[in-house]
Amino acid sequence: MRAKANLNNLRIAPRKARLVADTVRGLGVSDAQNRLQYINKHSAKPLLKLLNSAVSNAENNFKLKKDNLYISELKVDEGSIIKRLMPRAMGRAVRINKRTSRITLVLNEKIETKIKETKKRSDNKKVDDDVKIVNNLDEVKELESDKEKLKDKKSDENKPFIANKKGKTLGLKRIFRRKSA
Repeated sequence: MRAKANLNNLRIAPRKARLVADTVRGLGVSDAQNRLQYINKHSAKPLLKLLNSAVSNAENNFKLKKDNLYISELKVDEGSIIKRLMPRAMGRAVRINKRTSRITLVLNEKIETKIKETKKRSDNKKVDDDVKIVNNLDEVKELESDKEKLKDKKSDENKPFIANKKGKTLGLKRIFRRKSA
């Protein structure tokens, strides 16, 4: 399983960021974190934050272990260029390009693990399973006769019937009637 993290518009030139990226590409996560903490380059701190973000994505989204991850891909691409002008002699101006980086980090597993698929809950049901739509009173009487059969199976709390103080059933808890126009 692949966990991914992106960093856009990092205000460091891609050439300088690639120097740090080349030192940690292909390493395990804990080794890469240790190296990035002690590299004396300006782009090491944002790369460390990106690595920690990718690790937390892997742990939370895909339930992967940190010890089983390594950096499979680390790309440093050129981002947008911020253009500025610098005044020069005799009324001239020279353009200064302030370069930005886009960094993509992909973590992969050293040893593949199988993920258990969880069942998705279907909240699309409009009517409960224990509720029946009744059109007339004959069906209510049939349901009341079925009540004796259900009495053994269901506890007093989950009965779909309303009873008075003497124990006589009065009808269903929920009766849905069609609205007349």
